[in-house]
Amino acid sequence: MKHRFRRLGPPLLLLAPSLILMAVFVYGLIAANFTTSITDNHTAAQATGVEPTSTVWFENYTTLLASDDFQHSLMNLLLYTVVFLVGTLAIGFVWAWLLDKPIKGEGIFRSIYLFPMAVSFVASGVVWRWLLNSNQGENASGLNRLFQIMGLDFLQNNWWNNVTFGIIAIAIPAIWQLSGYVMALFLAGFRGIPDELREAGRMDGASEWKVYRYVLFPQLTPIMLSALVIIGHMSLKSFDLIMSISKPANYQTKVPAVDMYVAKSSFDYATAAAIGTILLVIVAVVVVPYLVKTNRQEK
Repeated sequence: MKHRFRRLGPPLLLLAPSLILMAVFVYGLIAANFTTSITDNHTAAQATGVEPTSTVWFENYTTLLASDDFQHSLMNLLLYTVVFLVGTLAIGFVWAWLLDKPIKGEGIFRSIYLFPMAVSFVASGVVWRWLLNSNQGENASGLNRLFQIMGLDFLQNNWWNNVTFGIIAIAIPAIWQLSGYVMALFLAGFRGIPDELREAGRMDGASEWKVYRYVLFPQLTPIMLSALVIIGHMSLKSFDLIMSISKPANYQTKVPAVDMYVAKSSFDYATAAAIGTILLVIVAVVVVPYLVKTNRQEK
């Protein structure tokens, strides 16, 4: 036992600062957030300690989940996540597939596709707010003006001001911004497949499509899973892009993260903390199974 401790001692000492910081600023703050979420801390007076707070346990959670307003936010989040995932995965995969075949100027194309990722969500949101402007007819601007010039007036719409599907319009700039990242993941996957596998498929008489379908695509399953987890958890936490496009937050485009911001701004810390905990649980449902699966594969 002493010998084992001596072996583990130096590594533990080396990791101790990081472990302490993580314990305090990650898990400690998660615990503090949960503690706040089960109180009745709903006013500025309670936030400043003028009025005492009491524990109400899971009353804030039941109230939130029973609220039509919050259910609408959850539905918006689901729609946004589905469109975001499908769009980025489909476009990113197609770009990677095209670039997998040697072409001239590949580095230029790669840089162009990856460039949007270097732009902050707030900066791109400001631009896309104008592009997705709802003005039509003589006052049309942005994409609606482009459609008007091209004679495609039937494509003009209210975009993020659409009462039913406004949140889907918000997913368009998100797809534009992260498709290049997914492309890079898939392209790395394609380039990591040994040429021997391709040649073996061709020698067996497989067409180029069958080589991709039965040899290459199955090898990309881990890449697909990683992209799903990364993009999925980013979409679940979306806030800055949505707020920069549709600020002030409106009913059509609000998601739980926006509700949390509004509640916190109104000094309703208990509700904001409850929403944060719900988001944490949703993200954990997506990420934890992936981490468990990865850990088992490494063993």
